[in-house]
Amino acid sequence: MSLIETDWLEKNINKVKLVECSWHMPSQNRNPFREYKDSHIPNAIFFDLDKNSNQNTDLPHMLPEKKRWENIVSSMGISNDDKIIIYDNSDLISSCRCWYTFYYFGHDPKNIKVLNGGLKKWKLENKITTNIFPKVNKSKYEANEFKDLVVNKEEVNKNINQQKFKLIDARSKARFNGLEKEPRSNLKSGSIPKSQCLPFKDLINTENNTFKDKKELKKIFSDILGIENSSKIVFSCGSGVTASVLALAYSLIDNKYRPIIYDGSWSEYGRI
Repeated sequence: MSLIETDWLEKNINKVKLVECSWHMPSQNRNPFREYKDSHIPNAIFFDLDKNSNQNTDLPHMLPEKKRWENIVSSMGISNDDKIIIYDNSDLISSCRCWYTFYYFGHDPKNIKVLNGGLKKWKLENKITTNIFPKVNKSKYEANEFKDLVVNKEEVNKNINQQKFKLIDARSKARFNGLEKEPRSNLKSGSIPKSQCLPFKDLINTENNTFKDKKELKKIFSDILGIENSSKIVFSCGSGVTASVLALAYSLIDNKYRPIIYDGSWSEYGRI
């Protein structure tokens, strides 16, 4: 199970490494680090999704190189055997992207969890928040990269004819169908040929940002996939963030599933 509940975290908050990974679309004019400084769950370390992505590409949120990831995680004081709980304060459920990145770089999947409902649910339950930064002691983290958890543009293009995997897009139906402009000005509208659309918001309870229950998720995925081998599912979106929401949701109904993302997503494929 890739989720953890707020009551469990409240009782075990000193036994885990807690990470806040909030990210918002630029159009929202929200500063996630400023919000974190004002109010966060006690002991939480801030994870900057933009800065901690690959800086050697003009594509957003691409996975960093292995050595850089090791440096990032070591600077956060996280060790290989730590139990990590990730949360966010975002309607995009951006914590899932951080979850996927830890998974990709070989952290034990049993020790990476996303807080169900994130900061929104935590605050709705009147649980404690703080503006005090935690003390961090640098560690020496070692990553183990699983490159088979990513597909690239060439593989996506080949798959249009070969159909070796189902490509599921997490963007809204309006964006997927080309009826709405993309938030990034250098992108055309539309979608990858023969991909399918499953808006990530369909999987989330809007009142508290929790994931829908397992029964509901099973129906949602079966409606779009039918009976499929989970190894043949790849998720995409605008820049790899909400694709990770679909990946985590699918892991909730198939505990053997290993999340696979088209990392470039529409930011690469939809370039003008």
